[in-house]
Amino acid sequence: MSVKAKTRFGQVVIGPPGSGKTTYVGAMSELLRSLGRKVAIVNLDPANENMNYTPDVDIADLVKVEEVMDELGLGPNGGLVYAMQFLYKNLDWLEDQLNKIPEGTYLMMDCPGQVELYTVDQSMKDIIEHLTRLDFRLAAVHLVDSHYCSDPGKFIAVCLTSLTTMLQIALPHVNLLSKVDLVERYGKLHFNLDYYTEVLDLEYLLDTFPEDNFTKKYKQLNEALTGLINDYSLVNFLPITVKSKERMLAASQVVDKANGYVFGSGEERSMRNLMGTAMGGSDFEWAKTGELRTEYMGDVREEEMGEHEKELLGNDLDLVDIDPQFQV
Repeated sequence: MSVKAKTRFGQVVIGPPGSGKTTYVGAMSELLRSLGRKVAIVNLDPANENMNYTPDVDIADLVKVEEVMDELGLGPNGGLVYAMQFLYKNLDWLEDQLNKIPEGTYLMMDCPGQVELYTVDQSMKDIIEHLTRLDFRLAAVHLVDSHYCSDPGKFIAVCLTSLTTMLQIALPHVNLLSKVDLVERYGKLHFNLDYYTEVLDLEYLLDTFPEDNFTKKYKQLNEALTGLINDYSLVNFLPITVKSKERMLAASQVVDKANGYVFGSGEERSMRNLMGTAMGGSDFEWAKTGELRTEYMGDVREEEMGEHEKELLGNDLDLVDIDPQFQV
């Protein structure tokens, strides 16, 4: 008698503190439920006190950072590292909690934000590897606050953090540029938004550094970092804001491709829908950033220009209006 494999799909939501992980988990869960998908939320952040959702599994039932800090005399970061190591030592508890969730339920895992858990410490990596061996098909969703785009040095740093996390966690990985509706809150960007989402030619950012002896070594450091990031050529970002259902839906499609959910059999999916998700208009450059540039960065779309301002193509297409997602 064959035993049916209990394959489960889900997202491991990670990112620095304040990047919007908990808000994203709540908003994405609501979106997926509105589409008819069964969703369970797993809170793996023992320091998460401001949840905008009710978790189905909560690590606070096993360990709390405040108790660790009080009993062991540790600080916030040391307490969090200890708590995740404690979770790894008690994986049986996590397995039992996850087994209580009905089969076929999509998992949203809200994880801690401390960077050292994904770059130095092995606990999160070991926990995720254990879940993968249990046939959990997971994708890492790494959120980065979009306001870092306005500071070249900080943007290079978060690109390096994203790269390090990708190499450490070793899961299918989707980097999200969160809170993109506030992208220019702390200053105008030096380049268009798509320059930051595609992470191409970071050397151009070096030209924005001041030329003086005080920052000379700092610029040399960033020059070395940009070379490292470009050599791997793994990092890019998808811009999102929880205020836009279209942006969240586009993110869900990308994540579904990453963890393999789109190719599963848990839902009725026609070949048309399958190909639409795999090759949809959301992959085109305008669809990635054009709408956001127009709404949040003051860009003017082509159809809002006068006829004399439109760029001509030099063929019969100059005589018709072309949608930005036009496909041949």
